Amino acid sequence: MSLSKQLLILISALFLIIFSLNFVLSVKNIRGYLEGESQIHAQDTATSLGLSLSPYMVDEKDPVIETMMKAIFDRGYYKEIKLVDVEGKKLVALTNDEKFESVPDWFINNVPMQAAMAESEISSGWSISGVVSVAINPGYAYLKLYEQVKTSFYYSLIAFVVSVIFLRLVLQITLSSLKRIGEMAETISKGSFDIIEQLPWTLEVRRVAMSMNVMSRKLENVIQNLNRKLDSIGKKLQLDDLTGLSKKSGFETDMKDVLSSHEEAFVFMIKIDALTSLVKELGSDSIDQFIKDFAKILQSASENNEMGEISVYRFFGSEFVLLARVINAEQVELLAQSLSESFTELGEKYQKTDIAHTGVAAFDPFSSTDNMLLGANEAYEQAQLIGANSYYLRKGEDRAKDMAEWKELVFDIVDKNDYKVSYISPIESFQTNDVMMKDAFTEALDKNGDVLSIGTFVSIAEKFVKIVELDEGVTSRIVNYIKNENVSHAVAINLSNRTIKNSDFRAWLSLLLESNQAVAKQLVFSLSAYAVAKEVHAYKEFINFIHQLNAKVMIKRFDTQSMSPELIKELKPDFIRLARDIGSDIKQDAAKQEFARTIMEIGGLLDIEVLAENVQADVDFICLKEIGITGASR
Repeated sequence: MSLSKQLLILISALFLIIFSLNFVLSVKNIRGYLEGESQIHAQDTATSLGLSLSPYMVDEKDPVIETMMKAIFDRGYYKEIKLVDVEGKKLVALTNDEKFESVPDWFINNVPMQAAMAESEISSGWSISGVVSVAINPGYAYLKLYEQVKTSFYYSLIAFVVSVIFLRLVLQITLSSLKRIGEMAETISKGSFDIIEQLPWTLEVRRVAMSMNVMSRKLENVIQNLNRKLDSIGKKLQLDDLTGLSKKSGFETDMKDVLSSHEEAFVFMIKIDALTSLVKELGSDSIDQFIKDFAKILQSASENNEMGEISVYRFFGSEFVLLARVINAEQVELLAQSLSESFTELGEKYQKTDIAHTGVAAFDPFSSTDNMLLGANEAYEQAQLIGANSYYLRKGEDRAKDMAEWKELVFDIVDKNDYKVSYISPIESFQTNDVMMKDAFTEALDKNGDVLSIGTFVSIAEKFVKIVELDEGVTSRIVNYIKNENVSHAVAINLSNRTIKNSDFRAWLSLLLESNQAVAKQLVFSLSAYAVAKEVHAYKEFINFIHQLNAKVMIKRFDTQSMSPELIKELKPDFIRLARDIGSDIKQDAAKQEFARTIMEIGGLLDIEVLAENVQADVDFICLKEIGITGASR
């Protein structure tokens, strides 16, 4: 019950108690007053009538006696006027039993009044000749009392209604500030740090509002500082310490964009073959300088290039990779030739004629990132056979299946539901040691019974708008699996970018979860951090939609390169799963530990659970548990 209702009820009860006591006392006082007045009136009437009749009592049958009595009786509110002689014989009796219909019986029964009666002796000379008695009709007193009670009641009721209305207005004004403070506390818990601009005029509430404003500002500053810290640490984790180039994880993120856009691209695999011999000849400082000089050549090719978009990465040691986008084969060959000449110039500086070779592989939309690297590595091996600082361009290869065959295969599998859903990568809760979540993984076979690349399969399904039907089928299977197997843990469901924006899928999902409300809370829709960052508005709308269905959302593969930490507060997911490389070797990497602790602090403030993925080493698993992460898969 709201505070305003409680106050209204309390004040109304107090008003009722005070009114009731005052009303009862008022009725008693008025009744006593009327009874006293009636008694006085009866006595006055009896006395005056006795004096008036005294001269005529010589003759008891004198008609003047009855005439005078009727004259008095007709002018007053009398129930009875009676005249008796000294022996008690009734001479004249006038009665009036009139009842007032406007006075209800329940009022008369609950408010009894004494009928006023008075007597007066009539003297004739020195002897008593009779007695006159007067009784007042209480009906008139009841009528006056009832009218007075009604008037008092209605005026009190009007005063009560006016007071309640006025009190309600005052309470609304006063308590609106408390309501605003309550809403502010809820928004703070959800990560929105508003402040109350117009402070309330009530002193105590004003102080509370000011304290809430201070707390909101401080929490906002804490979140902002944590986001900056997380962003800074994340960038350090993504960049090579020596050269400042992006690491392999950055390449994998960029390749996702290439795979989703289907644009023309080439992968350069560049290895420093002379590094082993240089290590034997030069000191560590000179080797570091050599690697920096080599990296500058690649950075220069990236920054000064006018033929497309070029990104440079250092995987480890002597291995570097270039990703060239929006570029054709002729331009790629010119770039490779330019790099070869630069390598030769660098080699002359260190008295080495042959320092590096380059292998180039063209982007294949039906291949994975690992296969692309494998193809570039094979081209590198070919370059080693050509000559010093040479390169080899692998322009293409025969595909196992052409586009038409892929389309036919995907449509056939989806239409027939000829795929399998497995539940893999169990995430263990560090608090209970139980499985808290598993990933749903889709597998499909070609006509020869060979396992298809799920990445390629999903890419083709998305390209030909078959992905929504596939996602619906997978989701239905997961719901049935949870129901039929009495599964207690959550299941993570991967959805494509096209599916989350599809209105028909949302309508279908609403109907599915409305009829399976007990299962909804166990469904965790898994969204890639990279995909979310590209279309924040669409994914934010989808996350809100999922929360309305009482299901949950997880942002996976989170790192600061894929997604800005600021977006976490805006999107409000239920889970964040860190990128795989963050959990790998975290025990030995202070920067990764600091990253995990920082994201844990943000998650704690925003009520978001943080998970880790594919943690292999026991020491890393224990380290994540000590940091306080909710759970991890192995």
